[in-house]
Amino acid sequence: MASANQFDNLRVVLVSVRNPLNIGAAARAMSNFGVRSLRLVNAFEPSFREARSAVGASEILESAEVFSSVADAVADCALVVGTTAVRTRELQHPVRRPESAARTIRKRLAKAGVALLFGSEKIGLTNEALSHCHWLIRIPTVETNISMNLGQAVAVCLYELIRDANEERPPKVAAPATSAEQERITTMLLEALQISGFLDHRRVSDADARIRRLVRRMHLQHRDAVIWLGMLRQMMWKMNGGVLSDSGVIEKETIAGRQKKTEEVARTPRPKSRE
Repeated sequence: MASANQFDNLRVVLVSVRNPLNIGAAARAMSNFGVRSLRLVNAFEPSFREARSAVGASEILESAEVFSSVADAVADCALVVGTTAVRTRELQHPVRRPESAARTIRKRLAKAGVALLFGSEKIGLTNEALSHCHWLIRIPTVETNISMNLGQAVAVCLYELIRDANEERPPKVAAPATSAEQERITTMLLEALQISGFLDHRRVSDADARIRRLVRRMHLQHRDAVIWLGMLRQMMWKMNGGVLSDSGVIEKETIAGRQKKTEEVARTPRPKSRE
């Protein structure tokens, strides 16, 4: 998630919203994504501060600022971005998708205030409200149901801001396995292949080198190397009746002794069954 003060300069402005539950839903979305500044212009219901839909966002509603005009609500903002479903309106503004808009908004937030305007449930933003905007955002929706719920629209726009913030953070790189750990895996894997008879059926002169290259092509992380070593150790313990050396590798003498015993048992003639 973004840092706590990353969106201090962002203002969510709801213009002429009629349903207090929608205001509560918008406040909840703001709380989800770490945005604190809510502003309302000509709110239809003065009881919005008690909206039950604002789960976990009561502080945002309590501190929401109320204005009588869009001009006053965005007076301290250097960038004003409106939202629209477009429909058949003839717009005089550039219209961007949320993912493109988010990149520009994030750059501007570091320098000055930015306002995101959302209109009423019935008609959206009026032409007068749009005249205060520098450009607009349109969330792609199907033509059969083009308009989104207010709380959903706020959530989608704020999510795009957060998503860009996460993409800019370098991914955490896990520690790679050391050469010693990879060699340990190579040694134990060769032992396991020898015990299982795999190498007897596929005799090659450079088996050690081939297995070593195979292990290194896996590009194991340190934590994965620990798991591989544990799995191989358990497999070898099981194949040899629980006999391991202090280092975790089966003693060659023990292996040879068990193989000799197995060969002797195999040569012993079986008694004829009674008919």
